[in-house]
Amino acid sequence: MKQALHSEPTPARPGPGPLPDALLRALDVSIGRKMQGLLAGDYRSAVLGDGTELAQVRPYVPGDDDVRRIDWNVTARTNVPHVRVHLAERVLVTWLVLDTSASMTFGTADRRKADVAEGVAIAVGHVATRRGNRLGLVTFGDGRPRAFPPRQGRLGLLGLLSALRDSSEAENAGATSLGEALHRTAALARQRSAVIVVSDFRGPPDWRRPLLELAGRHDVIAVEIRDPREQELPDAGVLWLVDPETGRQLRADTRSERLRTRFAAAAAAERAELAGALAAAGARHVVLTTAGDWLRTFAVFLRRGPRR
Repeated sequence: MKQALHSEPTPARPGPGPLPDALLRALDVSIGRKMQGLLAGDYRSAVLGDGTELAQVRPYVPGDDDVRRIDWNVTARTNVPHVRVHLAERVLVTWLVLDTSASMTFGTADRRKADVAEGVAIAVGHVATRRGNRLGLVTFGDGRPRAFPPRQGRLGLLGLLSALRDSSEAENAGATSLGEALHRTAALARQRSAVIVVSDFRGPPDWRRPLLELAGRHDVIAVEIRDPREQELPDAGVLWLVDPETGRQLRADTRSERLRTRFAAAAAAERAELAGALAAAGARHVVLTTAGDWLRTFAVFLRRGPRR
């Protein structure tokens, strides 16, 4: 019997539900194929030494230069021995800061926000661990914040995502905030790194100053994940809206066009303020949704590269 793509929705767990492990592994293969054309994000070093990228060709200095580095083509043209000097290659470290809070389990379209976050983690794993580069992970939002040191390769990433998903089912008492996670990341990231924050940015706004400080030393990308129902209310009669992180409930009569208009305007204004705060902190910002092809949007964003 084929395994269902999603679990059946219930009143306690509406929406498409979590991805089964088999589908998570299939998603890894699919994303890996689509990400093959993306650059790994290596940065150019200012230090000369062993490497594959040519920095310059200069005259040979006896006693100082290795004869194995002589460029015989240039030497033959100039009748003067020349050596090739390369840029030193350094390992690029990428830190993935992943939101595992209860609000990430929400989803009313094709998938949950947590599913998109898992997909982004897989895509980043494919890109960030090429050519010997390393990937580290910091989680926040639940009662068990974790940090995993940077490692080469993607071994264990899928198992790690599955374990994080299973543990997120527990009660979120003492949930950690994004601000605290950014402080932890700053303490762990000792060399200049790429920091990718994957979140719905629905928690307390304690992250602005630590994000500003982090972006001053590292290249920061903010991946915001949204669900359509967070931006617009449907005309679905009387609804009880529940905050999954606090349990707070609110009764709303969505038959009111005035209420739906006010809700959409307030949601748009709040997200615009978020975008402004991320830009002011120096982070690159991309919005992915639980509807449609989020991977194409993410890939196009990565291809654009950093701002000039």
